[in-house]
Amino acid sequence: MQTDSLLKRNGLSVTESRKKILQLFLEGSGALAHGDIEKKAGEKFDRVTVYRTLQTFVDKGIIHTIPSADNSIRYALCKDECSEGHHHDHHIHFECSICHTTYCLDDVVTPQINLPKGYVAGHVEVVVEGVCKNCK
Repeated sequence: MQTDSLLKRNGLSVTESRKKILQLFLEGSGALAHGDIEKKAGEKFDRVTVYRTLQTFVDKGIIHTIPSADNSIRYALCKDECSEGHHHDHHIHFECSICHTTYCLDDVVTPQINLPKGYVAGHVEVVVEGVCKNCK
């Protein structure tokens, strides 16, 4: 999918920083950390621009956040079901302990959580740690 059309479809103006950062997600296979995005985007885009772009993409349902074991946040491309303010990424995330890549396992659905009476879940996030198929 072209970056320009994806940005326009989500009501965003097409800027060099948005195109470059979105292209990183479209070309990659795993989730990206803020620092990875800064390095790959190059010196042309400062830390604040990268942060604001990521936050805009999350808000618009273009990417979603994934917590990691070291309390940092990784970002991954959403599927078509996500929209502004409504993420529908109900899948497991897998973090490889060797290469430290985080993958969205789209075919593995987040399990149903039976909470005690009076509790209402807002969002469930499952991250599985182990060794990925590339490092095995």
